[in-house]
Amino acid sequence: QVQLVESGGGLVQAGGSLRLSCAASRSIFSTYAMGWYRQAPGKQRELVAHITSIGSTNYADSVKGRFTISTDNAKNTVYLQMYSLRPEDTAVYYCNAHVVVFSKEYNYWGQGTQVTVSS
Repeated sequence: QVQLVESGGGLVQAGGSLRLSCAASRSIFSTYAMGWYRQAPGKQRELVAHITSIGSTNYADSVKGRFTISTDNAKNTVYLQMYSLRPEDTAVYYCNAHVVVFSKEYNYWGQGTQVTVSS
């Protein structure tokens, strides 16, 4: 089992920045892929940023060049640094940990943190 706790959300003006944090209950980054997802009202949850256990990253086209995902192994924490925020970035942001072990898939989610960007 893995517990994930997000923090760092809030209200920010367009053009501002925020850093989201996701603390894992144990050391997992050497084996788990980590992702940040978001869900806006009335919309499906979407992948925002992803980092593999070997540090490869990918981003949704809508956030490329503005958001950066990173991990701190010493703190068991994954971050999402967000710059140049736009009103359309408003959503609940969720942290995800994913691993496949002997063909069995494991997914863990945090409780979410609200990001609101005002115009």
